[in-house]
Amino acid sequence: MKIAISLAALAAALVASPVMAQQAPAAAPTAAQAEAFLAKAEKALFDQSIISGRAAWVNATYITDDTDALASYFGAIDTKQRVDYALEAAKYAAAHGLSAETKRRLNLLQTALTLPAPTTPGAAEELNQLATKLQSAYGKGKGTLKGQPINGSDIEEQMGINRNPAELKEMWVSWHDNVGAPMREDYAKLVGIANAGSKELGFADTGAMWRSKYDMPADDFAELTDKIWAEVKPLYDELHCYTRAKLNEKYGDAVQPAAGPIRADLLGNMWAQEWGNIYDIVAPAGAGDLGYDVTELLTAKGYDPVKMVKAGEGFYSSLGFDPLPQTFWERSQIVKPRDREVVCHASAWDIDNKNDIRIKMCTKVNGDDFVTIHHELGHNYYQRAYQIQKPLYLDGANDGFHEAIGDFIALSITPDYLVKIGLLDPAKVPGADKDLGLLLRQAMDKVAFLPFGLLIDKWRWGVFDGSIPQGQYEKGWNDLRLQYQGIVPPVPRDEAKFDPGGKYHIPGNTPYTRYFLARVLQFQFYEAACRQAGWKGPLHRCSFYGNKQVGEKLNAMLEMGASKPWPDALQTFTGSREMSGKALVSYFAPLQKWLIEQNKGKSCGW
Repeated sequence: MKIAISLAALAAALVASPVMAQQAPAAAPTAAQAEAFLAKAEKALFDQSIISGRAAWVNATYITDDTDALASYFGAIDTKQRVDYALEAAKYAAAHGLSAETKRRLNLLQTALTLPAPTTPGAAEELNQLATKLQSAYGKGKGTLKGQPINGSDIEEQMGINRNPAELKEMWVSWHDNVGAPMREDYAKLVGIANAGSKELGFADTGAMWRSKYDMPADDFAELTDKIWAEVKPLYDELHCYTRAKLNEKYGDAVQPAAGPIRADLLGNMWAQEWGNIYDIVAPAGAGDLGYDVTELLTAKGYDPVKMVKAGEGFYSSLGFDPLPQTFWERSQIVKPRDREVVCHASAWDIDNKNDIRIKMCTKVNGDDFVTIHHELGHNYYQRAYQIQKPLYLDGANDGFHEAIGDFIALSITPDYLVKIGLLDPAKVPGADKDLGLLLRQAMDKVAFLPFGLLIDKWRWGVFDGSIPQGQYEKGWNDLRLQYQGIVPPVPRDEAKFDPGGKYHIPGNTPYTRYFLARVLQFQFYEAACRQAGWKGPLHRCSFYGNKQVGEKLNAMLEMGASKPWPDALQTFTGSREMSGKALVSYFAPLQKWLIEQNKGKSCGW
């Protein structure tokens, strides 16, 4: 049912039919009516999500004009349906005598959309056409290396291993120019439509709607993310200072000056979001050699992509979780098909809200993808655990939880775990003298990511609320990158560019604060799991592989889905109700002390 009567239309109706003005106002909805509405809405959304999910899967794994059209068609139906139910939920939220659970389900229904379309005829179709076009443009995007075209997954790999600054610059610039810049106008249109839809739902803008999904007022949530960032920023600042000095040593002042921001393309990653790929450049003398390399171990043991996924499954099985269903192996995209365009960005899917769980990856045999597999399977096991809940609760306690589950499992990819699964020779387990190297290698990914995880949505929140207008999209992006990450593009950028579009989650319209929260939550989960397992050694060496007591307690949190506010879920597993960066800082405390020593006499900051 659509509730879309403008004030002007209502005024006209009153003038044309004065008798209506004398009628008694409509009775307020009852709690029973609210429950009946929720039952209807949940069934319809559940059923629709299955066909929409199948269309989206086909489109992501077989990009053609036809599958684009199918995804857009079903996406528009899905959007319209969710908008209608969100508007109706707002009406029932005013009913008297609602239980706490009914209020929660109505609120979840109101905030379920990522991109709400207004009820204007054709708006949902246009919004979904734009969203599909942007995502497909990303999936088909190519940069160049030595003047030759190179696709997205290959360019990501090359950015991690190439040490030629001219070629790194070529890949960075070509990717952002070819993929990002053409999206600019379509993205601005999408923002306008989504904002109109958000306002119909009662939110100031789409960013405010996104921030309203965290069991607290939108402004309070923004303050919480700033508080967490303040807790971890000193550690990031020391890592930035140390890394910049090492890059200066390698490349010289002409490529990377000893002071100021870091050049974005030198950090081993297209977006400078994780820096672990340049560990060879920053490794500390005497402690830098970890004694093993996961990529080399996988290759030496003859692992292929499927065997890597089997290993990931094995970790969850060791905690007491049931094996993945046979359909997972039959229907997942584990390697990139040779005969078609696909979206290679790794993702986990739950097609039928029961057991049809899948991953979509273009897996390569390397350490990064080994970690990614453990991460993506975390989504799948979470999805399967909460299938017992009502349809509106088929989600994580908050979206940061969903990302953190697999991440905290992946933190347990320690030497101890690698020995237990037969990848690492026990005689080659690094000693305590390698701890700083192990921590630095972790921090180059985990800590380096934090400001990036925060700024993506800070940029979008600014775009949605107008503080970053269309004429300053590029400036707003680079200002935030400088402010939070302390990085700059390798070449000047102007407003003809649209570098945000070169990052999947912008054209893919995936809210990103979840990843910032996940980086924090994973250390809280990990610390709690190691405490439950009775681990006595250094925290960063803990592996709870094989501990079914940890698995049982973890499953108790996963089964809750979104049925309770996230502090309840957090408390179930960790004993705490507060998201905080303290566990992360504690994990890296020995490294931070060492970095401060290394940075003495240097001009840190930018």
